[in-house]
Amino acid sequence: MNAVRYSLRQLEYFVAVADAGTLSGAAARLHVSQPGLSQSLTDLERALDVQLAVRRKAHGVTLTPTGVQVLRHARELLRHADDLTSVASGGDALSGALSLGCYVTLAPTALPSLLQDFTELHPGLTIDFVEGTQDVLQRKLMLGELDLAILYDMEVQPDMDRAVIDTARPHILLPADHRLARRRTVSLADLADEPMVLLDAPPSSHNTLAIFERFGVRPDVRYRPKTFELTRALVGRGMGYALLVQRPANDRTYEGHPVVVKEIAEPVGDSRVLIAWPKATRLNRRAQAFVEFCQQRGTSPASR
Repeated sequence: MNAVRYSLRQLEYFVAVADAGTLSGAAARLHVSQPGLSQSLTDLERALDVQLAVRRKAHGVTLTPTGVQVLRHARELLRHADDLTSVASGGDALSGALSLGCYVTLAPTALPSLLQDFTELHPGLTIDFVEGTQDVLQRKLMLGELDLAILYDMEVQPDMDRAVIDTARPHILLPADHRLARRRTVSLADLADEPMVLLDAPPSSHNTLAIFERFGVRPDVRYRPKTFELTRALVGRGMGYALLVQRPANDRTYEGHPVVVKEIAEPVGDSRVLIAWPKATRLNRRAQAFVEFCQQRGTSPASR
């Protein structure tokens, strides 16, 4: 067995440089000297016998293709090192940081209670989270920047492991004074000639259009907002209808305009909510515990 010729500190410094993009930025974040940080990176490259980064005085640090691969494994090693420290110091108690991503429209209803309730169970744990579209979040997972991501079961890459943690039924959102607002259900065909507000945050827009296509309806897409609340705001002003999955408890927009949720008459089926991670990654204790927690309680307000 070959002796390990690099240290966890060197890996920590390398990750910091990659995240900051410059030696000076990483040195300031770590409270170490820039020459010492540069020497640590050189020593790590020498130990691994590869070039991890190209250093340009005026342009910062750019990872080589090998550096990108090493970065993902370095993040994973550091997370498992945190696990080892936790076990050695306190047995089953979880500590350290968990990096979590969440699809942007799921975040407002899913994240707050998950973050609060899980950290109440594990007060020694910190959860760092980012919101984004599913393509961005999956790229961050593959680069090792995230431990886990909460996604819809739509356009998930085949090299992702996943667990179903909830389901949600798509619905139609209408202004409160809409001609169909008093109906119990609304058919997609009844909306074919009306302007549509299409939430354009992949893969939400692709899934929405696929639903209409499945039932032979061609929507008149008038607006393509990028955010969930702007979509609701346009609907609240009577500028169109929307097909959405998330159901906030509030029936008013930011501007105070009332909106109503209507079930879809066609059998559109449920959308599955997943928690995902790369198949090539072995979950650390913090991530495994969070997956199990989400499976037990779900993400929607109705599941709590």
